[in-house]
Amino acid sequence: MLTYPKIELLRGKEHSINRKHHWIFSGAIAKKDDDLKNGNLVQVFSFKNEFLGIGHFQYGSIMVRLISFEEKNIDQAFWVSKFQSALDVRKALNLWENQETNVFRMIHGEGDGLPGLIIDYYNGTAVIQTHHVGMYKHVKDISIALREVLGEKLKSVYDKSAETLPKDVGAENRVLFGKPETNLVREYGCSYEIDWEKGQKTGFFIDQRENRNLLGKYSLGKKVLNTFCYSGGFSIAALKAGASEVHSVDISAKAIELTEKNLSINMGFEGKHESIIADVVKYIREIDNDFDLVVLDPPAFAKNIKSRHNAVQAYKRLNAEALKRIKKGGILFTFSCSQVVDKQLFANTITAAAHEAERNVRILHFLSQPGDHPINIFHPETEYLKGLVLFVE
Repeated sequence: MLTYPKIELLRGKEHSINRKHHWIFSGAIAKKDDDLKNGNLVQVFSFKNEFLGIGHFQYGSIMVRLISFEEKNIDQAFWVSKFQSALDVRKALNLWENQETNVFRMIHGEGDGLPGLIIDYYNGTAVIQTHHVGMYKHVKDISIALREVLGEKLKSVYDKSAETLPKDVGAENRVLFGKPETNLVREYGCSYEIDWEKGQKTGFFIDQRENRNLLGKYSLGKKVLNTFCYSGGFSIAALKAGASEVHSVDISAKAIELTEKNLSINMGFEGKHESIIADVVKYIREIDNDFDLVVLDPPAFAKNIKSRHNAVQAYKRLNAEALKRIKKGGILFTFSCSQVVDKQLFANTITAAAHEAERNVRILHFLSQPGDHPINIFHPETEYLKGLVLFVE
């Protein structure tokens, strides 16, 4: 018999839960205990008192995030089962014990049935980020379960939740287990140094792995412009594949420092790379028309519905400027990681940019996030990264 507090939904609001969607919005709730606090585990019932699931309660628009649709205790066995299931997916993707690539996403929130939890694996170190207080309360259990599932290959667990939680939670970034033996990782044979303590997100944009690998296939002998370069992932992939010259641009001096460090780790690129600290939009307006391949990988321009229109206009302006200046026969890799800008809207925006630039464009590839960032078929919000590879006549 479970002892978690109970929440009852309004009539008809159980349908999305029966379809295995993980979110319950505040407007769907009919009754709840008055003394519920952020982070409490709760049982959810329909208006007919039918059990629907167990989740974390938090005041706000999304009031419950379900972590189980089964009536079971959220104990150590629960976490071990979830992590084993997630690892099985990564094994199927050949990401476990892979000599060429030893960095991957272990847990992808709702994509792995665990809303609010991100775990990235960096060559022996697991970096945790929790995105709400309910999940944060489990970090010690999570660390123990990771050790059981990943075994001796796991050398350390680092919690980096301070950046993603309200200040009043009191979260501190800290090592939960072990001691990192290295912060060097490999991705398709390219080497990168990961700064999970001070870097963005958990330290690296793992979600672009397959897209970086694809870029390499177009890079041989090409002059490449990598904008919003962060730590130089696309730049190094291009150079590794034989690009003749690569320019990496970011407004952040720290990002350029990370790029330079990663270049020094990967030998043999001397004289083929230039780093530029600049505002990308202004920089693109001033470049010569001599780049064969351009990468546009900006941060999320829209983080909510209210900012979507302005974001779409920003994507349009940025892509129009790049399309105007890329060489004839050039290749453009363009991305959006804004969840509220879906694939069709993004494609329509790039179409509008091509009209404005007055360039004939063909779509060569539709891009997305890799399999270790799985899209939950019942929770479409887990699909966030979209991209296009364009041939520009």
